[in-house]
Amino acid sequence: MIPPQEASARRREIEDKLKQEEETLSFIRDSLEKSDQLTKNMVSILSSFESRLMKLENSIIPVHKQTENLQRLQENVEKTLSCLDHVISYYHVASDTEKIIREGPTGRLEEYLGSMAKIQKAVEYFQDNSPDSPELNKVKLLFERGKEALESEFRSLMTRHSKVVSPVLILDLISGDDDLEAQEDVTLEHLPESVLQDVIRISRWLVEYGRNQDFMNVYYQIRSSQLDRSIKGLKEHFHKSSSSSGVPYSPAIPNKRKDTPTKKPVKRPGTIRKAQNLLKQYSQHGLDGKKGGSNLIPLEGRDDMLDVETDAYIHCVSAFVKLAQSEYQLLADIIPEHHQKKTFDSLIQDALDGLMLEGENIVSAARKAIVRHDFSTVLTVFPILRHLKQTKPEFDQVLQGTAASTKNKLPGLITSMETIGAKALEDFADNIKNDPDKEYNMPKDGTVHELTSNAILFLQQLLDFQETAGAMLASQETSSSATSYSSEFSKRLLSTYICKVLGNLQLNLLSKSKVYEDPALSAIFLHNNYNYILKSLEKSELIQLVAVTQKTAERSYREHIEQQIQTYQRSWLKVTDYIAEKNLPVFQPGVKLRDKERQIIKERFKGFNDGLEELCKIQKAWAIPDTEQRDRIRQAQKTIVKETYGAFLQKFGSVPFTKNPEKYIKYGVEQVGDMIDRLFDTSA
Repeated sequence: MIPPQEASARRREIEDKLKQEEETLSFIRDSLEKSDQLTKNMVSILSSFESRLMKLENSIIPVHKQTENLQRLQENVEKTLSCLDHVISYYHVASDTEKIIREGPTGRLEEYLGSMAKIQKAVEYFQDNSPDSPELNKVKLLFERGKEALESEFRSLMTRHSKVVSPVLILDLISGDDDLEAQEDVTLEHLPESVLQDVIRISRWLVEYGRNQDFMNVYYQIRSSQLDRSIKGLKEHFHKSSSSSGVPYSPAIPNKRKDTPTKKPVKRPGTIRKAQNLLKQYSQHGLDGKKGGSNLIPLEGRDDMLDVETDAYIHCVSAFVKLAQSEYQLLADIIPEHHQKKTFDSLIQDALDGLMLEGENIVSAARKAIVRHDFSTVLTVFPILRHLKQTKPEFDQVLQGTAASTKNKLPGLITSMETIGAKALEDFADNIKNDPDKEYNMPKDGTVHELTSNAILFLQQLLDFQETAGAMLASQETSSSATSYSSEFSKRLLSTYICKVLGNLQLNLLSKSKVYEDPALSAIFLHNNYNYILKSLEKSELIQLVAVTQKTAERSYREHIEQQIQTYQRSWLKVTDYIAEKNLPVFQPGVKLRDKERQIIKERFKGFNDGLEELCKIQKAWAIPDTEQRDRIRQAQKTIVKETYGAFLQKFGSVPFTKNPEKYIKYGVEQVGDMIDRLFDTSA
């Protein structure tokens, strides 16, 4: 049972809580009523706003549509006015641009091309919209006048600013490839940069708008003339330089020209002077042939102008390659790509034809020279042919894309030169063998024959042209190997050829030696020629080339030389036989000589004296140009004669075989030696 007091307190607590809850519930109920009232008010406001918006929309939309229509009408009016202005402008183009077109594009190309663009658009408009309009004819006529003025300006710019390249600059350009010390490349400026840009713009306009290709003909004609004149100017430079100083020169680097005008000689492509210098060196050693004729024209008498012509042609060939390369670079900027090859082909024709014609003239001159046995002239083909073959890869690259007839010109010239060169080699060998000069112009002193010196000198030219000469010979071979011959094959052919020439020369010399009535002089003649050949082969390194196919050539020549020395020495037997031991009388010492014995001794002395005097007189006029050989032959002969005469004199000098010993004992042993020392010395 809960006490009544606690129950009363609990009831009061419950009643208090209930009262609080009722108050809260009353507050919530009041709040909901207020919220409902606010909601109703907001709905009423929004409904009113919606109603007003609908009324506003119904009022504004018609106004907006009217405004939009007005804006569209305004735009249409503006566009119409703009179109009218544009159309009207075409009617004013002729009058606006006529003055500019009449005055031409010179000095104001940009403005001029702008006017031409306006005229072009006017022409297009009238053609599309009013083909019968008189305005069309007017702007068409103006356009044609403008186009002609641009063509004229193109021609004028190319003519006024295209300059011939100076020979000095060309030589610098050629030597630039070989000059390893040159720090800067030599470049050619055919047209000033500003002019070049104008020319490019005009050409592009003429192609794109002018529908004109005539300017390309103008271009190649002007540039072709400059190219041709530049190469001809280089050739004239060689002639002038050779006439004044003998050697054409070129400044080293263009940018040094003002401060340091150093000069360097142009490289000489040939070896003709080299061989002549060798011949002069041999002459100093007593090897030169100064007497004796031949129907071969002497190589040492070669005209310097021939060298100049050769050098000039070779440098002109190199100049053509360099200038043509430069011309193509210029052309590529100005001429449309699909017209470049054809235009370039036309551009180079005159200069290329000139070179080819000159090359054919050289071949023709060589052909005529062969007929008259002037093989020195034929030698010009060798350096030229070598240079053409060395330059051919560059030639082929430059001519890439040109017509087949253009590409085939150089190979055709090379073939002609190889053919004529091979013929010259074969004819030279035959001429050496068949040289008919046997009785006239033979050297009276037995020195080296001119045929020998000429033959050796000719062969010396082949040293620096081994590959070229070998290729000439190989080109005439009918075997399958000739079409793809190797350098070794060419070298063997050349070695065989040289051996053939030397063999022919030896046969001819043997034939010529029979002209001499005196076998001793014949031996001296052969000795001199064989010795000259051998020393020349050794000094010029021809001996190594000969040894490719003839290993024993050097030994063979030495044997021939020794054989001729022995033949010569036999000429003294008629002197020494008088006093030789086997031919002397035998007598007893202290026993008086009989008359017959005294007479024999007198005859021996007289025979020796007469023979010695006769031989010394005759052989003194003979010549052995080689000092070493001359001293050797003298010494050997002097030893033999002095020993024989010394023994004879010792045995009979004190014998009383005569009352006048001075009549028979005319010379002492040393005197005899001195007389022999003066042999082969026309100056003694």
